Amino acid sequence: MDDFMRDDCCALKSEFDVAVIGAGSAGFSAAITAAEGGKRVALIGHGTIGGTCVNVGCVPSKTMIRAAEALHGARAASRFPGLHGEARVAGWAALIAAKDDLVSTLRQKKYADLLPDYDGVAYIDEGPARLIPGGVEVGGRKITAPRVIVATGDRPAAPDIPGIQDAPTLDSTSLLELDQLPESLIFLGGGYIGVELAQMMARMGTEVTIVCRSRLLPRTEPKVSEALTEVLRAESVTVLDGATYHAARRDGDLAALTVSVDGAELDLTADRLVLTTGRTPNTEGLGLAEIGVETDARGAIRVGDDMQTTKPGIFAAGDVTDRDQFVYMAAYGAKLAARNAVLGGAERYDNAAMPWVVFTDPQVAGVGPTEAQARDAGYDVKTSVLALENVPRALAARDTRGLIKLVADRASDRLLGGVIMAPEGADSVQTLVMAIKFGMTTRALGETIFPYLTTVEGVRLAAQTFEMDVAKLSCCAG
Repeated sequence: MDDFMRDDCCALKSEFDVAVIGAGSAGFSAAITAAEGGKRVALIGHGTIGGTCVNVGCVPSKTMIRAAEALHGARAASRFPGLHGEARVAGWAALIAAKDDLVSTLRQKKYADLLPDYDGVAYIDEGPARLIPGGVEVGGRKITAPRVIVATGDRPAAPDIPGIQDAPTLDSTSLLELDQLPESLIFLGGGYIGVELAQMMARMGTEVTIVCRSRLLPRTEPKVSEALTEVLRAESVTVLDGATYHAARRDGDLAALTVSVDGAELDLTADRLVLTTGRTPNTEGLGLAEIGVETDARGAIRVGDDMQTTKPGIFAAGDVTDRDQFVYMAAYGAKLAARNAVLGGAERYDNAAMPWVVFTDPQVAGVGPTEAQARDAGYDVKTSVLALENVPRALAARDTRGLIKLVADRASDRLLGGVIMAPEGADSVQTLVMAIKFGMTTRALGETIFPYLTTVEGVRLAAQTFEMDVAKLSCCAG
């Protein structure tokens, strides 16, 4: 494809209505939105097209997590009397190759092959971009555009631990590129990336330790963190929460980490340390400070609810900003940025009913504030907590790992938030999303008809738990 697009009446162009920096999910969302509105778009990529999600994030990790679930499911067959199952990794290299093939296919189909369908988009990949007055500079060439949308994403961050630069380490990207299955790993960090990948590798047969400063999934409900910790420990994952990092080093061919837990100093060793302690926005070299774009302490671009930065005419979206770090929110924010930048829009970023999912097993999915966050916001809160042993689907599946917690406003009975920890929780959370989006009360949710023997039926039971003991109901009653 030519660096610049030719249209029916114009010669080779370097003037556009908007320049979009970054060719990942957010960049494509912004470019397509603007092009569909009849605008001329310069989509500026650098590196592999498609960004984090399809190349090194969501797609490769979730297919590997599913593979690990298949292993675990075979071994867990013994929870049914009369069954016994066995499974193992017979060819790690083949598994990695299949993952790479899926990534390549989706990158081509959902990104590269889409570009010819949008006549208004010129894809430019001549090196990193830099903001300049009146547009963007790429490869020594000026791209003139009165509006710019920055969507350059982020990358794994290295924690500030003495000696970490000398220790054998991996991050979420390089872990999924290993040509051999490691015998042991230490994961630093208990956020969603850390717990997903740690459980996946443990199920593949690797000895896994998770070390984190606070607790697993520190932003969700404490009860969920406790329950997930129990699940992982039951699968022989060592969880060291509340830890203080002291130092890391190379110990021969191994990685070593010194930490303190409950006042005791521990020396840990493994084949590699896996760094899942956070992400760093890709803002280096963009010339943000020089052009007047402010960043926060983490280096993320500050944006208003209209997705505009502190420099008028320059917008930003996705993981490079100080907004929610989910691919669907990146695409949503980028669409708003494009509409507001060049299509005359006045739309505002709204995450009040934003779902989130952690792809552990059981999955953890939620929406809205936690109990603590709702109290901090000034609500007089009431809550319900339902163990999965009260959900018929979980009993039939002989898998009662998990719980459902709902948070509501006591005065109005309006549902504010909720979290579902269940083997199929991710496919049930959208019911809570819709309930919150349309202002349902817990009473109305509890009176809604749900199909029997489904995981989502637990949402109705959790709503009824505000007023009754559902353990005393017969099947389908209530």
